[in-house]
Formats: sequence, structure tokens, C-alpha cells
Amino acid sequence: MSKPTARRHRHLVVVVAIGLLLAACGNSGDKASSSSSSSASGSSASASSSVDTTTHVAITGVPGVTDTAINYAALGTNSNNPLGTCVLDCFSDGIQAYFDFRNSTGGVWGRKLVLAKKVDDELAKNQEKALEIVSANDSFGTFTAAQIAAGWGDLAAAGMPVYTWAINADDTNGHPEMYGNSGTNCGSCTSRGIANMVKIAGAKKIATLGYGISPNSKQCAQSSADSVKKYAAEIGNPEVVYVNGDLQFGLANGVGPEVTAIKDAGADFIFLCIDLNGAKTVAQELQRQGIRDKVKMYHPNTYDQAFVTAAGNLFDGDYVSVGFRPFEADAGTSGLKDYQEWMAKNGKTQTELSMDGWINADLAYQGLVAAGPSFDQAKVIAATNMLTAFTADGLVPPIDWSRQHEAPTEADPKTHGGPQDCQALVTVKASKFVVVGDPAKPWVCWPGGTQDWSEPVPTSFS
Repeated sequence: MSKPTARRHRHLVVVVAIGLLLAACGNSGDKASSSSSSSASGSSASASSSVDTTTHVAITGVPGVTDTAINYAALGTNSNNPLGTCVLDCFSDGIQAYFDFRNSTGGVWGRKLVLAKKVDDELAKNQEKALEIVSANDSFGTFTAAQIAAGWGDLAAAGMPVYTWAINADDTNGHPEMYGNSGTNCGSCTSRGIANMVKIAGAKKIATLGYGISPNSKQCAQSSADSVKKYAAEIGNPEVVYVNGDLQFGLANGVGPEVTAIKDAGADFIFLCIDLNGAKTVAQELQRQGIRDKVKMYHPNTYDQAFVTAAGNLFDGDYVSVGFRPFEADAGTSGLKDYQEWMAKNGKTQTELSMDGWINADLAYQGLVAAGPSFDQAKVIAATNMLTAFTADGLVPPIDWSRQHEAPTEADPKTHGGPQDCQALVTVKASKFVVVGDPAKPWVCWPGGTQDWSEPVPTSFS
């Protein structure tokens, strides 16, 4: 039996390489989250909260570990990126900012955290570059933001912990040594978060769009429609009027006929399972046909302030899902304040990828703390897999790493599902992102382990 496909609606990354087009569709808070509690409970939420990490023990024979440093590699895409967005550099910015933050108070176990190398996989050379990292034998672990994850298995097979940008869930599913910035989620499952967006928008007629060449994008278009149908009675009885999971990547011929069909069907809300450039093309066609102000859209990938600003008011009124505590939310007692402070100190811009890097770096640190001063790679992996309520200091809903390395299923959302099921949304107003709901409690959450509908609860984590 094949492993269940997984996605997060927050990210859909479309990749063209060696004549093949690949894509990953991600779901931001759809399966991650919630409870009425304002914080994550359990000592495993932060292994470092009451631990003295100044103890230094001599360690030999562990890759990347010296008397003064713990060295990591970052592997991902800079050149040949078909999306034209900042990937490896931004991801590394967040890792470096987090390491600087921790090193400012002494590092961990008497050593500094060091991002010793940054390796561009040039989009199509992920396995080649991963094997280079393995053969060098000088990295304790690898952070990776790759659009094609061909080398992740080689990194894991070498015994090192692997911290990933969670868009390639099929490549991490079932791997206890791989950790995303979210747990592994079900791509084909229905989602209360999808239904909730329709309710918030007050939409009555729904359309969905995805790319035909990408199984995940196509699946996203269908599962979004299925979610609306499943929960229709609880969200105002909307109707799904148009589903198209066969768009051509790049939309070279535009989307005129598709938007005309959406217009003729009377749709007032579109779920997009495409990249941010494709979203712009759809929005421009809606505008050309005179219905942009009548149709709201949901974006899984457009949490990019520079992109939205450059588009003028094209996306005003739309909704964007965010896989972490939104930048526009109140920081409260979460790690958002630390992230913003250290990104500013380093002169770096806040981006999705940098926050994902920060979250991954925090998990790496928490695993080191939990493993103790006589750590090695195997001990860190084992200790990290005992963290049952990891929130990156309130930046993400709780992740139970003892069981979220595998995707849940529609029939069984409990065994591998998240402790809670949360969603964070922003909307676009005057080309700026604004939190939907309470900025102090930027998630709305449902109980984990079930697909039953209930009213979501505004929630914050710390």
C-alpha cells in the first residue's frame, strides 16, 4: 500500500526540472491545531525551559561537533528557481538569526550553533548536493528548503537529523529523522479550515483551481471542493459550482475561458491551489472581465508583502493562510518578538521562508537540549521524537513528534493527526495584511483527532 499523500495549504510550490513539472500543495492551519486553551501544555513543549545548558562534555567522533561548535548545513534552491522567489537565502536568514539569538546567551552545551555551509541545489541537483554534504562528514544536521527533495533520504540514511521546509510531505512521510516546520498532513482529507474560510467570507458559490500536471495541486482543487460539500450545512449551505484541476502550469495561454466559466457559474469565492504568479494571473483576468470586486479568493502562497504591495490593490479582500503566528499578530509571550528582533539586528526582511527556518532551528535546539550534554545525532533524533507539544515558543500550533511523521487519513484522523486543528488567516486591505479575528489569539482551532464540525475557538500558543 502506498503512503498517504500529504500537503499543507500554506504552500504550493511548482517545480520544473529535467523536463518534468512537479508541485506541492500545502495546507496552513488545516490540520495542525486547537483548543480553548491559550497555550500549549506539557513539559515537552519546550525542553529548554528549565534546563541549564552550560555544561560542556568532551565529544569525539560525532560529525560536525567540535569543542566549541555544532556545525550544520543548509541545502536548498537559489539558482534556476522557476518561481523567482527567495528560497534558500531567506530560509538561511531565519536559521542564522535563531542561531545568533541562542548564541547570544551562550549557545548550548558549551558550544555555539553554527550554520557552516549553504549549498545551492540549483533546483535539479538536490541529491548530488546532499551526497556531497554526507561525504564531507562535517555537518551534525542539515536544514533543507528544496523544491525537489531527491536527496533528503540520503541525508537521513547517513544518520543526521534533517529539518525541512514542509512542502515535500511524500518525501518525509514515515521518516522519524525528518522534521518539517509543521507535522505531516493529509492531502486528500477534508478540512474544517477550508470550510471556515467560506463561512467567514459569507460566500455562496465556490470555484476551485489547480494544476493538472501536479497530482498534489489537482488533489488540492478536489479536496477543497469536497470540504465545502461536507460541511455545507454548518457554513451557510454554499454550493460548489466549478472545479478545474487541469490548469497548465505557467498559464502561458491565460485563464480567460476558465474565468468566463467561473463568471457564468456565478462564483463569488475561488480556492486557488496554484503558485503566487498564477494567482496574480487569475486576479488580473477577473479584473479584465469586470468581476474582481465581486469574487474573493483564497491564496495558499501569497503571504509575501512585497509581492502584494507591487500588485497594488489587486488582491484586496482576499484571504491568505499562514502556517505560523502571523507577522501582523500581537507577539504576546510567543517567540515572534525574538524573531523580529533578531531579523532586524541582522538587517534581514521578514519572510515566510525565514520564519520557517527559525522554526526549524528552534526544533534543532530543543532536540539538542533534550538529548543532554553527551549528545550525538541518534540521541538528538530520539529526544526530538519525544517532544509531544512542540510550538517553537508559540509560533506554531502543537506538533507531537512522537507520531506526526506520518500522515493521518480521512478514516483515521487521530493516530497521526495533530493534537489540535488550527487555522491562521490574514486578509488583504489596502495592499496590507491584516489578521482575521483577534490579533492576540490569531488561530482559530478545533479539537484534534476528529473531523466533526464545531465552532472554532480563538487561540494563542506560548
